[in-house]
Parts: sequence; structure tokens; C-alpha cells
Amino acid sequence: MTTVRSLLFVVWLYLSMAVFAVGLSPTLLLPYRVAMTVIRVWAKFILFGLRWIAGVKVEFRGLEHRPTGAALMAGKHQSMLDVIAPFAILPDNCFIMKKELMPLPFFGWFAWKTRMIAVDRSAHAKALKDMVKQARARHAEGRQILIFPEGTRAEVGAEPDYKPGIAALYRDLDVPCTPIATNSGVHWPAHGFRRQPGTVVYEFLPQVPAGLKRAEFMAQLEERLEGASSALLSSSPTAKTPVHSV
Repeated sequence: MTTVRSLLFVVWLYLSMAVFAVGLSPTLLLPYRVAMTVIRVWAKFILFGLRWIAGVKVEFRGLEHRPTGAALMAGKHQSMLDVIAPFAILPDNCFIMKKELMPLPFFGWFAWKTRMIAVDRSAHAKALKDMVKQARARHAEGRQILIFPEGTRAEVGAEPDYKPGIAALYRDLDVPCTPIATNSGVHWPAHGFRRQPGTVVYEFLPQVPAGLKRAEFMAQLEERLEGASSALLSSSPTAKTPVHSV
């Protein structure tokens, strides 16, 4: 039954991308706020299907730590869901994403319109400078910038491998960083189509304060993010902190 439900959800996911891309593409001619609304509606549409088709509920915890204005956030990345879910809870989310994704129908079109931060990772040092420059502009617009420090999806239990991008943003923007822990990979794995019924949790953690030395910042971020994510993986889904369910 899990296999059948998973397949039905995959159909729901990709059909929704096609329908939204074709049906709502005229909104790309309107101000970017309209396009952001389209993305938020689509994200909630996906979370609805995930719950009622695949039996996977999504909860957001630690909402007292959720930024609403200009902010830097660092998220654990275990699943494609990590790219979708934040749009359902953040007012003006802005991702650091691979430039290769920009040509994709719907996802790429709307990412371009809403000024996501696209990075050509093959450019190395130049890519880092370009990412920082774009992030500075997005932060000045009051947006919530979200980067995945590991750069790509990691299997549950994999050894963390934090890249220098998050440290560069933290230093240049000179702002606190909000970690976002998750157990998403248990229910929507990094690879494969099976969705395991249960509860995915995204937990906003207390900020790592601004102004720390690079080594201290990276150590604190990794300790908080990995520790909280590991706790979510091993604990009951019952909320012990403020919860918002979608």
C-alpha cells in the first residue's frame, strides 16, 4: 500500500508542477510578489497531497525562533521536501540554489522571477563572490535567505560535510544565523520514490549570534543543527514546542 500511495503522490507532485507552470505562467508578467504567492499556494498544495495521499504530515516547531524580516537561515538537507516546505511558513523565502535548475519548467521560471540566488558551483571562488553579492541584495530587500550548508541532499545518518558558503554569508552579512533542523529524510528519502507515512518536523532553533569567528560559528552551527536533527530522527513526533501543522 505504501508503494501505491507513494506512486500516486509522485503523479500528484509532477502533475501539479505542470498545471501550475502552464496555468499560472501569466503571473510571471506581474510583480514578483504575485509569483511568490503562486509558489506558496503550490507548496501548500503539495503538503496537502503529501498528507492525504502518502500519509506524511508536516509540522513546524520552534516558531518563536522563525524569522519574519531580513534573515540568514541554515537548514539540514535530507529531502526535496526541504525546498518546498519553507514556502508554506516563511513570508518571503529566498533559496541558495544550483544554477543548473534555473532552466527547469515552473521551478526555474518562478525561481528566476522571485529572484532566488542561483549559484554556478563549477565556478568555485567566483561563485562564492557572486552568491555573497546576491545575498547582500536580497537581505537588503528584507528577505529570509535559506542555505543548505552541505550543498546537497544527504542520506539520513550520513557524516555531515559543511561547505564554506554559509561561513561566507555569515561573515559578509554580519547577522545572526537561524538553524532549521529536520527529519525529512525518514519520510521523503534523498533518493527513491517511496514516502514513508509519519510526521516530518522542521524545527527553527535559537539563533547563532552574529560576530563569531569562523571556526566558532561553524562549530556552533554544526553542533546545533546536527544535534537537533538527530534528536528528531530518534524521538517521538509529539511536539514539545509550539507547532504549526500543514
